[in-house]
Amino acid sequence: MSSPTPDIVSFPARPGQDPLSEAQIARLREGTLTVLEEVGVHVPSARAREILAGYGARVGDDDVVRIPPDVVTDAMASAPRSFVLAGREERLDLVLDGSRCYLCTEGVGTKVADPDTGEVRSSRKADVELMARVCDALPPLAFFWPPVSAQDHGRTAPLHECHAGLSNTRKHVRGATTVYPQLAKYVVDMATVVAGGDAERRRRPPICGNVCTISPLAHDAHGLECALAYAEAGIPLSFMAMPTMGSTAPATELGAIVVADAEVVSGMTLVQLAVPGAAVFHSFFVSLMDPLTGGYLCELASPSERIAVQLAHAWGVPSLGGGSFSSDAPGPGWQSGVKTGIGAVTVPLYGAEICGSIGLEAGSTVLHPDKVIRDCEAMRHAAAMVGVAAFREEDLALDVIREVGPRGHFMGQKHTRTHLRDHRLPLWLTRVGREAAEEARRAEEARGGGAAAGLEPARAAALAEFRRLAREHRPEPLGSDVQAELDAIVAAADREAERLA
Repeated sequence: MSSPTPDIVSFPARPGQDPLSEAQIARLREGTLTVLEEVGVHVPSARAREILAGYGARVGDDDVVRIPPDVVTDAMASAPRSFVLAGREERLDLVLDGSRCYLCTEGVGTKVADPDTGEVRSSRKADVELMARVCDALPPLAFFWPPVSAQDHGRTAPLHECHAGLSNTRKHVRGATTVYPQLAKYVVDMATVVAGGDAERRRRPPICGNVCTISPLAHDAHGLECALAYAEAGIPLSFMAMPTMGSTAPATELGAIVVADAEVVSGMTLVQLAVPGAAVFHSFFVSLMDPLTGGYLCELASPSERIAVQLAHAWGVPSLGGGSFSSDAPGPGWQSGVKTGIGAVTVPLYGAEICGSIGLEAGSTVLHPDKVIRDCEAMRHAAAMVGVAAFREEDLALDVIREVGPRGHFMGQKHTRTHLRDHRLPLWLTRVGREAAEEARRAEEARGGGAAAGLEPARAAALAEFRRLAREHRPEPLGSDVQAELDAIVAAADREAERLA
């Protein structure tokens, strides 16, 4: 019995084609404004409600705030389209102006596959410190978002993650997240010390913040109060929504996007009303409820991440999103590799200012250290494939082709010896990578197995490279007086947190 031949599926031929037209994006924005005006968002912070009400928003007895469209559009008009996320030196600054995209780690997982034993365990501050040092050594990574949490520090874990980042990388650090509002001042103090004073912190902020919303259409009280404190201190921040279709958002993609956009835009509107001109950026990631288990699925064959970038730019702010390396895979393997490849290609095509989110598996919960290396290798490869090609007349090599002629070979040509070195091989195909992979394999076999025993060469080489960087790379440290002050600030935060218990 024969089977019917399925219809042919064609693919867009124009790289970088926007998934939605300008008119469709405008309609999505109208949908966001309609939701904010007619449905509203839950705002559990009294200060935030007071600010919004002062500009004409209607506050219900249930703390749901309905914001008129003109209030939203006027507030968003004051948000800057571009700004700088500073490193410890200007050559490491990130200019968010739409002309380039920067790759980041992803945060904040709860478990790590130990790079020495392969054991999956709860993460701790030492893991954050190690990852900051390794990421400092990787050129494709532009700024450090703690990929795992400092779970050995309880309620001050976010402050210790900021401390670990600032102490162990010279790159920009995502260090201002939701904490008890009484502790937000310590985050600002750490940024001030590293920047060299209040004025320098405002001019070149060494950290940025992230505040997550609560889908559907709600905010966290502490998150909003921290966001206001960070904005007042000149620390850039993003609002990030993560709706799940079918549970915390409509089961249609566009419906979920409207919910996400309303959450993010309401947060940015609040910040602009309180601190006009504050640096904010836009971020959301749409997921799907597993129809069989009710679980969380982050891998979607959809254009939602590209639409998120379009919406961010339509609102006139930078985007964090647009391409990701994260997967639902429980660990490295075919599924993870497919997502890494797709993520590497989409990052430079989607047009977000910050994107990538590398290193995590299992729905962004488990860090695999070797994946950080492999993701960076994939990103380098993809960037070369989709970038603008260099065209030099001498590279046509017509004189060499004439000399060799038909049925010859080019192995003896000086031109070959000169230019063969121009081609960058993936880590696992270099001599050093192959030797490292073999050395790691033999060492692990001698120990009776472990993280690299039996691994295919790419993973073994990546793990060996991670261990090498962990062993050898030490970025230039902060000055001893600055480090001492930073240590004192986080210690003071710990004492304050004990009084909050």
